[in-house]
Amino acid sequence: FTPAMAALRLASRGRSCARHWMSGGAGCATQGNLKLALILGSTRDEGPPWPAPLGARVGAFLKKEVEARGHEVLVVDPLEEGLGLLRRPHFAFASGKVPPELDAISSRLRSADGFVVCTPEYNHAPGPALLNLLAHFGGSTFAFKPSAIVSYSAGQWGGTRAAHALRPVLSELGCLPVSAMVHVPKAHEVFADTSGVASKDAERWSAYSSRTLSQLEWWATAARTHRSVQDPTIDSPPLRKAPSDRNAPS
Repeated sequence: FTPAMAALRLASRGRSCARHWMSGGAGCATQGNLKLALILGSTRDEGPPWPAPLGARVGAFLKKEVEARGHEVLVVDPLEEGLGLLRRPHFAFASGKVPPELDAISSRLRSADGFVVCTPEYNHAPGPALLNLLAHFGGSTFAFKPSAIVSYSAGQWGGTRAAHALRPVLSELGCLPVSAMVHVPKAHEVFADTSGVASKDAERWSAYSSRTLSQLEWWATAARTHRSVQDPTIDSPPLRKAPSDRNAPS
């Protein structure tokens, strides 16, 4: 897959969007700005690999790629949010009693049309900081919106095992992950700094991530449109008292 092929694909996509728009269609997702939450997954601020933190370098690339497509990015970084280990989730507080910092994160997540979830791989699993952050909020914070998974590692597998372990977590939260994923092996070599540009093969990395982001755009736009037509919580309300609310009759 060469840069020339990537340019040809993007040009073809643009012509297809224009034809669809002129024929009275809704247009492509890139023509309607989305608000996407970029959720980072690590609190490590020391190496190796150096310079740390590695997650910030991958995150800078994703932020730049999403913004280049005309969308707003809300960065949710566990290293900056300071949530601490989960003791009491957002939904366990009485109305009006939620700590302001926790409520602020909830509001940002709820305002998003979709999620780009970026995880490192530690011990074949997603980053514990990411899982801890997600566990602070119930499914109603994320539901009926799509997500895209990005994984990275300093090794050769690019965090693929962590990415696949994350799929059922996001599915249970209701932000179904799109089929395409982005995996970054030897991430410390691919992204040497937080410029948002790959240190080598920059055009190929942009083209590679485009498939995943395009899927996320498509589903996020479709979901946003349908939410404006029908409230999904009418027929599928969030849990109010206990998980047993959704149990089969006994």
